[in-house]
Amino acid sequence: MTHRLDIGFVIDGLAGGGAEKVALTLAEAMARRGHAVTVLSLRDAQAYATPPGVALAKLVDAYRGPLRRQTEILRRARQLDAWMLAERGGRRFDLAFSILPKTDRIVRAARLLDNAWLCLHGAVAGTQLADKRGLKRWSKRRQLAHTYHARRWVTVSAGLGDELRALTGARPARVETIPNPFDLDAIRALAAEPCPLDGTPFLVHVGRFHPVKRHDRLFDAVRLSGYAGRLALIGDGPPAEHDRLRAQARAAGLEERVVFAGFSANPYPWLRAADALVLSSDSEGFGNVLVEALACGTPVVSTDCPFGPAAILSGELARGLAPLDAEGLAGTIRAVLADPPAIADDALDRFALDAVVDRYLALADAND
Repeated sequence: MTHRLDIGFVIDGLAGGGAEKVALTLAEAMARRGHAVTVLSLRDAQAYATPPGVALAKLVDAYRGPLRRQTEILRRARQLDAWMLAERGGRRFDLAFSILPKTDRIVRAARLLDNAWLCLHGAVAGTQLADKRGLKRWSKRRQLAHTYHARRWVTVSAGLGDELRALTGARPARVETIPNPFDLDAIRALAAEPCPLDGTPFLVHVGRFHPVKRHDRLFDAVRLSGYAGRLALIGDGPPAEHDRLRAQARAAGLEERVVFAGFSANPYPWLRAADALVLSSDSEGFGNVLVEALACGTPVVSTDCPFGPAAILSGELARGLAPLDAEGLAGTIRAVLADPPAIADDALDRFALDAVVDRYLALADAND
């Protein structure tokens, strides 16, 4: 695909999450190649800077009337269509991508975005159905099937699409598995900046404060591993999650050793300086930080959870995959610290930004 494309990303806000970062990374790389790129954000939230060469439009919902929540999806879809008519004369994007599950529902209902690819970065069905029973589960399953059936999907790992099919019965019009993109040279350059714990032995965990990340398992594993250094948590979450994690750290006897460093737009100095990155999740849609840590030359340990870690940690790096329990994770931490797996020169080539962007741009051929 060599001609100039008109590309749109639709996303439910630009808060500091992995899917948001991926979308902006792709948008910037596509703009650098001379394509016209627009990001449509459905909320005012913005933790990341707008990339150069990318147009950003914020479609903030000002409606405060009755049944606001119940009418939100159709109302936001009409707002998207109205923007497409007002700003583009109703002309569809050559390539359109929907980012995040709520956005997918809105885009599905929008008339002028019927050619959009719905991008699956996490376990959409598994997460949304996990706590549902009876009629509520049936209703949520029906909603998911309606959103995703007969639409085009991009999944960052093959298992995400398999799970969505199995749990909802949805069948895609087409599905492509494309890993997340990484500007490896930029990561290494940013990693050279100072880290507050330079010269101090520590392990690092990068991720939002959410039960699926299983910080309780992380704390227990660090204690059981016998590791004597500190544990830095790079991430954030609601106040209740902060309180929960502090209580868990205290229960594990790590209260004085855990560093709550908060969200960082540049976590790479932490990754570069750490003895190892440790992930303890029950599921990871992909596991961006695994690639980022490896790019910094840092050993990684991760629970062998669905769906991304095993696809990233292959060959020699698979020694960093751990069972989904604190004892097994502790043993893997000890083993990796004692004998870190070698990171081959070409281990990350398939995740390099240009290679991934090529695959996304090739999706325009599906419109031909």
